[in-house]
Amino acid sequence: MSDLFDEYPMLIFALESLLALFLLIFIVVWTASGKKKAAHQKQDTKPVPPQQQQPRR
Repeated sequence: MSDLFDEYPMLIFALESLLALFLLIFIVVWTASGKKKAAHQKQDTKPVPPQQQQPRR
C-alpha cells in the first residue's frame, strides 16, 4: 500500500478531498432534513381555526 502512495503521492490529497466532500454533503443533508422535520412538526402543532357557523334564518 505504501508503494502505491510512493508512486502517486497526490493520491493522499485526492482521497482526503473526497472524504471532506462526502463529509460536507452528509452534514448538509443531515441539517436540511432536521429543518424539514422541525417545519413539519411546527405545522402539525398549529391550532385548527374553528369553522364559522352561518346564522340560521
